[in-house]
Amino acid sequence: MHQEETPVLIVGGSLVGLTTAMLLGRHGVRALSVERHAGTAIHPRAGHFQVRTMEILRELGLEERAREASLRMYHPRGGINSVVSLAGEERAVYVADVNEGIEGLTPTSRLFLNQDVLEPIIRDRALELGATIRNRTEVVGLEPDDDGVTATLRDLDAGTESTVRAQYVVAADGNRSPTRRRLGIEMEGYGLLSRSITIYFKADVADLLRDRNQGVIYVHNPDLRGFFRIDRAGGAGFLVINTVGEDVTTEEAVSVSEGLTDERAYELLRAAIGADIPMEILEITHWRAEANNATRYAQGRVFLAGDAAHVVPPNGGFGGNTGVQDAHNLAWKLAWVLRGEASPALLATYDAERRPVGWLTVQQAYTRYATRVVPERGTDDVEPFIPDINIEIGTVVRSDAVLTEPGDDGAILLDPATSRGRPGTRAPHVVLEDGRSTLDLLGGGFVLLAGPESGEPSAAGVETVVVDAPGFPDAYGITPAGAALVRPDGVVAWRSPGATTSQEVADVLGRITGMAALV
Repeated sequence: MHQEETPVLIVGGSLVGLTTAMLLGRHGVRALSVERHAGTAIHPRAGHFQVRTMEILRELGLEERAREASLRMYHPRGGINSVVSLAGEERAVYVADVNEGIEGLTPTSRLFLNQDVLEPIIRDRALELGATIRNRTEVVGLEPDDDGVTATLRDLDAGTESTVRAQYVVAADGNRSPTRRRLGIEMEGYGLLSRSITIYFKADVADLLRDRNQGVIYVHNPDLRGFFRIDRAGGAGFLVINTVGEDVTTEEAVSVSEGLTDERAYELLRAAIGADIPMEILEITHWRAEANNATRYAQGRVFLAGDAAHVVPPNGGFGGNTGVQDAHNLAWKLAWVLRGEASPALLATYDAERRPVGWLTVQQAYTRYATRVVPERGTDDVEPFIPDINIEIGTVVRSDAVLTEPGDDGAILLDPATSRGRPGTRAPHVVLEDGRSTLDLLGGGFVLLAGPESGEPSAAGVETVVVDAPGFPDAYGITPAGAALVRPDGVVAWRSPGATTSQEVADVLGRITGMAALV
């Protein structure tokens, strides 16, 4: 049995797995991604890409490609509303404009884009950056030990097996994650919400849209509850159905997929459209809507990311976006440890930082499902609604890789408009004199953003950038003599409100990377 070696094995080659491979490549690590399917996604799936995801794509030079693809498919300022049917009356407007409320907070904007269109773009970039991607390959065994992980791979076409020796493994193998099950990691949360279906169809509904330009259209009528995503031309799309019947409190109501026939699927699609027009069902997929979070995101040298770590209903669009941020958090840490620039202890901060955020997004996705789809089932266990922008770029992470300040209140979430560069938050966006953003200075390594009166302190392993832009000191909570140290994933790790020294910066870097403990 042939055995190859790779620094990082990624189990899964969909959105999160490919993003992990791409980001590792960005940091000089050539990863191996294996995927049991023949290629990238064949269905739209995730389609609402949030501000932080777009900032990460911008960092990798993919923002414009993604935006151009989006404009061919969806209106750039669509929203989220609810109707009785496409032909019927509008019941509510949840979001009038997908980009409302983000002005001044980011150099980019949200967009609607199907996952099956975005994945090939990310895949190409991952390959450019040195990743190896192997499709029709399944991981059938994992044997972790103190020095690495031995994985057994099966070529699903040839039927042959081989082994690969990896120093670390990232499991991005979906909500039913075989890797998670092998490790014995449990899920906890709200459990199964519904046995749902997605109907992919063709039908000319352009006249029924009435220039709404909606990105997501919820349907709420006596026959079904769910939502539409329809392309800009109004000729094709998909319908998610979470419940059927008028009484959504019954078990039958949430068991949509059980015993479904083609005839019944057409009845439901017709009821959602609200008009008897020509329509063609292309495919029906059956899936389980769940809201759960893994009890731990890592075990030894194996890390969970994406749906393997947290499973949410599609309401709010948190699933894929949260997974992309998992990858962004983990990739640089793996790279620094593999290069010997950080202690292996740094990797423990992945679970500490991402699991609370994962649970927050599970709660908020459930809030949107419970209040928008099935409010009759009760909302006693529903957390208060938090604005999307706060979840996207207002989370606060805490671990040994963040130096919190005296008086820190332990909040997991802040308003990004007022967070002012607090350690643990995503670095604030400030427009530079050349029109770029402070975020455009980040992503490659540790960056010290220093005020114009700082004296340019420096340290090995840190790039110092003096920022002389209006509003910069205030946005980062420092004086013109101060500085903020930002990690490769854009998180403020430490800041000095006033003057600092090169030695202090070096000491801080040593503490964050865990290298100080090894001296």
